[in-house]
Amino acid sequence: MESFEPVIGDYPPTPRLPLLTAAEARETVRYLFLLEQLDLSPRGAAAGQLASELARRLPAE
Repeated sequence: MESFEPVIGDYPPTPRLPLLTAAEARETVRYLFLLEQLDLSPRGAAAGQLASELARRLPAE
């Protein structure tokens, strides 16, 4: 039977940021859709695409 070395790692020295709340995520999606309307460049279109993808992943209110 093969044995493996134990996995040893360090934790980052700075604390991690908390996850977004559902309300914060919905607000972000609204801002991305607004950016899509205001920025007619490919960057605005990318913001709209990202907003659509994120909106599908959010739970219903």
